[in-house]
Amino acid sequence: MDISDLTSKVIGDLGDKKRWRQYKARAKQLPPSYRTAVEAFERYLMYGGAGGGGVAMFDDLADLFEQSAADDVPIREVVGDDPVEFIETFARNYQEESWLNRERARLNSAIERAAGEGK
Repeated sequence: MDISDLTSKVIGDLGDKKRWRQYKARAKQLPPSYRTAVEAFERYLMYGGAGGGGVAMFDDLADLFEQSAADDVPIREVVGDDPVEFIETFARNYQEESWLNRERARLNSAIERAAGEGK
């Protein structure tokens, strides 16, 4: 194990931390109503456990709201009538990278093997 592997294990991926700080700075620059929406979605994703898409998901969320603000698209036009459905659909696009999906696949594989269905 080299020093960069050890550093990553101890303090995390510095690149992700830098991207997270950049995302937070971008979110803070949004007009107030868009910033409120992004912060609410962020909180929902973090507390709801749907934040498994990593920083890329939050970057894309910031992109969407930056562009919407620049084009003066109303928030309801962006998220629709059901904000929960919107953010859960949005997050599903990033779940392939999620640890939870990897664990689901491992569980399914283990049960298949236990049932004699797997290879």
